Amino acid sequence: MIHYKKKEEIELMRESALIVSKTLGLMAEHIKPGVTPLELDKLAEEFIRDQGAKPGFLGLYDYPNTIITSVNEQVVHGLPTNRPLEEGDIVGLDCGALKNGYYGDHAYTFAVGEINEDIKKLLKRTKESLYLGIEKCEAGKRIGDIGFAIQSFTESFGYGVVRELVGHGLGKKMHESPEVPNYGKRGCGPKIKEGLVIAIEPMINMGTRRVIQLSDGWTIVTADRKPSAHFEHDVAVVNGKPEILSSFKYVEEALEKTGGFIA
Repeated sequence: MIHYKKKEEIELMRESALIVSKTLGLMAEHIKPGVTPLELDKLAEEFIRDQGAKPGFLGLYDYPNTIITSVNEQVVHGLPTNRPLEEGDIVGLDCGALKNGYYGDHAYTFAVGEINEDIKKLLKRTKESLYLGIEKCEAGKRIGDIGFAIQSFTESFGYGVVRELVGHGLGKKMHESPEVPNYGKRGCGPKIKEGLVIAIEPMINMGTRRVIQLSDGWTIVTADRKPSAHFEHDVAVVNGKPEILSSFKYVEEALEKTGGFIA
């Protein structure tokens, strides 16, 4: 069952989403060769709690950390470790926050130092596909229109679109109906209506779309071990149109200061 949100609820969700956005902005200031994902995790938890919110992922389905740190061939659900990030890595950071009873859920894939041109293109195109999907989140359209926009764009470059993991509804629960695949057919799936709030999150692989779960029970990697990118926004349907509740503003401002790569 899809839970459509009132405007007052959407504003509360915007507050949670922007806490996550600011957390990712803080992460952008600290991501560099030598820093460990566990160090980032500690900073994120402290920051979220300082905003009067709770880490949305910590304890969810028994997840042990505040952020998800997926490095290189890790698609999503990477556990933070003590392995320092290295020059040329990419790391997808996925983060959630719970405040006033509503969740925010938001992700960005960062470059660690200098990365090669092919990986830069993967990041830029994955981020672009996110916005192409968001454009289709209009009242009267279908969920399949979102997936089709993402899939047709990214597959035109020979990338693999992950099937096993999808976007989702968002609200008082981190994962609500409907599922929002990054693939699909136009005109198919649930109809998009006023008050829908969803997390749209393309997970795009440089090579095969096939993925494997590691023995830790969490980390998902590409089957061919080629890099994967992940970007995510929280989107509400307001007055029939898509309205992005989260923001990459804080990430991009931080990266401009540090000279980091902006996808």
